[in-house]
Order: sequence, then C-alpha cells, then structure tokens
Amino acid sequence: MTTVRIPPDWPATEEQARAVQDELRERVVLDEPGPPPGTGRVTGVDVAYDDEHDVVVAAAVVLDAASLEVVAETTAVGRVSFPYVPGLLAFREIPTVLAALDALSCPPGLVVCDGYGLAHPRRFGLASHLGVLTGLPTIGVAKNPFTFTYDDPDTPRASASPLLAGAEEVGRALRTRAAVKPVFVSVGHRVSLDNACAHTLALTPEYRLPETTRRADALCRRALKDATP
Repeated sequence: MTTVRIPPDWPATEEQARAVQDELRERVVLDEPGPPPGTGRVTGVDVAYDDEHDVVVAAAVVLDAASLEVVAETTAVGRVSFPYVPGLLAFREIPTVLAALDALSCPPGLVVCDGYGLAHPRRFGLASHLGVLTGLPTIGVAKNPFTFTYDDPDTPRASASPLLAGAEEVGRALRTRAAVKPVFVSVGHRVSLDNACAHTLALTPEYRLPETTRRADALCRRALKDATP
C-alpha cells in the first residue's frame, strides 16, 4: 500500500477548486473513440473514507478486458484532501487515486470511475479530471443520475436513454440487467459515449455494476479496514 501526501499546491477553498476545474475542463478530449471494448486492459478505481480518522483509501484493479480476470491491483492511503462539497468530490479523491494508479505494475488501459465525467454540474467530474491529469481514456459509471433527468430505458439489457441537462445529453441511462435499475454512463476523456456504453456492457456480464467497480470497491474497503484503528 502506498502512503500519499496532499500536494502542497492542492486547492484549499471552493473558489480555488472551481478555478482548477475551469482551467482543466478546456483540456478534455471528446473527439476520440477510445479503445475497442473487450480488448487490452481496463482498470477500475474506487475510494473509501473514514472521516473520523481523516483517512481515504483508493484502489486500482486492472482486468484483462476479454476474460475479466485480475491482472494487477494496488491501493494507496492518505489524508482526506478537501472538505465534502457537492460537485467538488474529485478534490477529496484525486491525490490518492493517482497514487494507486502510479503504483500499478502494468499500464491501466481504459479507466472506469465509480462516478461521473461530463455528467456533472460543471461538466468535469472525477472521470474527466482523472483523464486530463493522466492522459488516459476514462469513463464514469455512476449508481444514480445526480441532478440530471432521463426517461426509464426499455426493460431488456442494453436498453438506453439520454441523461439530460435541459436539452443537452451529458450521458446515458443504461440497462445492464433486464428489469433492473440502470447505471448512468458518461464520457470522461478520450472516449465516445457510444463506446463508453459498449465498455460498460462488456464489463457487466452478471451484475448491474461493472466488474471493475465491484473489484475496486471490495479492495478499497478491505484496505480501509486495515488502515484504520
């Protein structure tokens, strides 16, 4: 497990964090399709907190995209680097997530975040933030639609409907299991929305959530238990 220090120039106020979002958002790449689903490697990242002890743990789990077998995994532990502010959650997580990715023994390929990319009030959620900082293709697969609206997709698996901010499509509600609540997919960086949905379906052969998210969630929860009294 890697121990992480908060960077000395890390934003300390909401105003500073929003200024960073405004600057980095201009660097999001939206005109690349991204890697083909089912090829190469795909990595899930997730975090767990213990606010009482000021601890955050991040996990990164690399899967073979074809077999969904684990190729590599790692964790990092650090202090919570920003207060809880809706829309600025990435600033609580990024330093530790970056450390976990850096500690991997192989290239991560596509990175799947348990959260949002463009489906964010400022169009710059964790998946976009992480993609810009690393240069990696990233997508967000969230459990709920945040503040956005959608029509319920049709019942069969792979049915989808636009996730909307007014008339703007910021992602898709995607049914990964027939007759089960959809997940909410958005582009992070260097991936098209169609491809992001195709990756999500390839990563959900049995469960509602992607295998990347399930594995990373379990790993960071175990690591948090080990890291706290």
